[in-house]
Amino acid sequence: MTELRGVWETIRLGGPMVYPLLALGGLATLIVLDRAAVYIRALKLPAWLPELLESDFSWEQLEARLQALGPRNAFARFLRLMATDRERPLWSIESRADSEAGRIDHALSRGLWVLETSVTAAPLIGLLGTITGMMQAFKLIGANTLVAPTEVTAGVAEALIATALGLLVAIVALFAFNFYERLRARAIDRMEQLGTRLVDRIRLDQQRRGLGDEAA
Repeated sequence: MTELRGVWETIRLGGPMVYPLLALGGLATLIVLDRAAVYIRALKLPAWLPELLESDFSWEQLEARLQALGPRNAFARFLRLMATDRERPLWSIESRADSEAGRIDHALSRGLWVLETSVTAAPLIGLLGTITGMMQAFKLIGANTLVAPTEVTAGVAEALIATALGLLVAIVALFAFNFYERLRARAIDRMEQLGTRLVDRIRLDQQRRGLGDEAA
């Protein structure tokens, strides 16, 4: 507790700009934790799913396994829509699948703009704290003499703390944003690949039915 109090007192020396930086850092932390929970739940891709789509599966088997993944799994949600619409024309299936992929992409991207904004805003706020701290230090320097050396040191400390805190928030937000963006992009690409496999199976089934109707 004493150490935490000491850290807080040190941060407070950074001046008024540390408060918006702390608020921005707290918001970015909430987004990081929220996205972690969402991605863990939504982007779970079991090994059996790609293998099943490559095999001569039955639709009942596929739907049962997708149902077991739960309604929040993005891959199950995407493929379940296509499996349900398999009797529709291919252009309709692909159009509805594209719309569903867009909604999933939007859900996965929710809140990431906060991290992206923090990457730019945090250093700027820290720079503003640097400027105000240095201005405070220069006010204490008279025309020919240094009025209060200890106060000048405090102003420089304020400038350095605000800068360091801004850079810290920006670095954490940058790594988190790039990490989640990579996960999101890879998930969407994988989803499109699986969707292509499912469309191929739907097309094959429709062709088989067409040949069967002609034979009859």
